[in-house]
Amino acid sequence: MDARQTHELFARLRAANPRPTTELEYASNFQLLIAVILSAQGTDRSVNLATRKLFTDAPTPQAMLALGEERLSGYINRIGLYRNKARNVIATCRQLLELHGGEVPCSRRALEALPGVGRKTANVVLNTAFGEATIAVDTHIFRVANRTGLAVGKTPLAVELELLKVVPDEFRQSAHHWLILHGRYVCSARQPACWRCAIADLCAYPDKLVPFDVMPG
Repeated sequence: MDARQTHELFARLRAANPRPTTELEYASNFQLLIAVILSAQGTDRSVNLATRKLFTDAPTPQAMLALGEERLSGYINRIGLYRNKARNVIATCRQLLELHGGEVPCSRRALEALPGVGRKTANVVLNTAFGEATIAVDTHIFRVANRTGLAVGKTPLAVELELLKVVPDEFRQSAHHWLILHGRYVCSARQPACWRCAIADLCAYPDKLVPFDVMPG
């Protein structure tokens, strides 16, 4: 995909959704961090169902640490890998209180030092909480970037670095939100809805799907 096509792709996504954001529900940077940790290998919907009660009862690092792993597990036991996530969340709360005064740090190094926080989670927090023009590559973005030809890479990091090169500055702040939403609701893994895709004519995917009633012949 050349620079003109890339600009056009994001211009269309912006026109359809001028102010995209995460679908996770949160009321503070701390709650955003915990929600993103819980969302790994899961869905935003399942996380939101769990955190509505959790964040009401334990809205701060102090309150969540006081729950302990077992009680926290009771709130999140419908989320995949919930025991490991409960362990990481409690350890993260302790580290936030001991090292950061209970605040979520705004540096990548400090974020990635927290239990359960990898590069993707750090990118989401840096972008959504602190306004940095990072691009968090999850399975949806990895698929969309490779499928369309926007940014081809064999690993999430390779795709992220390529996206940072090719996405125009004016779109970079919201790029990962547009791409994840597009992958979630239009360019799905098993059956992409190419017939209602706003960027289908720009896409390099060779096996575009169209509905039977518009197929030739």
